[in-house]
Amino acid sequence: MSDALENQAATLLARFGSALERVPSRCGELTFEVPASQLLVVCRALRDEPDWSFEQLVDLTGVDYLDYGRAEWKTESASYSGFSRGRSVYLSRYAEAGGGEGTERRFAVVYHLLSVTRNRRLRLRCWCEDAEPPMLDSVERIWKAADWYEREAFDLFGILFRGHPDLRRLLTDYGFVGHPFRKDFPLIGNVEVRYDPAKGRVVYEPVSIAPRTLVPRVIREDNRYDAALKDPPRHG
Repeated sequence: MSDALENQAATLLARFGSALERVPSRCGELTFEVPASQLLVVCRALRDEPDWSFEQLVDLTGVDYLDYGRAEWKTESASYSGFSRGRSVYLSRYAEAGGGEGTERRFAVVYHLLSVTRNRRLRLRCWCEDAEPPMLDSVERIWKAADWYEREAFDLFGILFRGHPDLRRLLTDYGFVGHPFRKDFPLIGNVEVRYDPAKGRVVYEPVSIAPRTLVPRVIREDNRYDAALKDPPRHG
């Protein structure tokens, strides 16, 4: 990461102290975690204070960490061990008060900020309150662009945003049940829609596709391509 970003990170930590905790980033962008209780205070300061001037919310999205860290299929050894999706459970170090260190968390919201004035970018991650439905304060009064972004996160992940002026579904159909971007939402869905010519209208029915588990192919070594078994090159 560049010296400019490192200096910016140090300045942010000096200004906000324990309200921000740096998160390692693989893409060379500054990422910080902010507690839910400090979200609005930190976001308003990032927008209004001239040292930051993050006047634009570029994007906001939910994240479902259910089964985060689950190992992929191990096809190399499946012939001997069988198919298994052993999971390395992701335990958050940032549990809410009373949750205790190492409490597993599931839903978070990620904010991508842009300072046009200073030509800087910043990513914030905030864990939702540990409840069902998950909940966070709305930042719509800080950045108007959050209006539809938060509606999208509510629709797809089921995250409620406290203080949002019009929190309705945005992408799914009327009466849709569930939240399709949650990891435990069935890939085939719960209902299907078709036009019934006898009734003269669209009808909703339970999904007719049978659920199935896809088994990856086993990768086996083929002795025919072993370099030791190849004929030596002929000369002359």
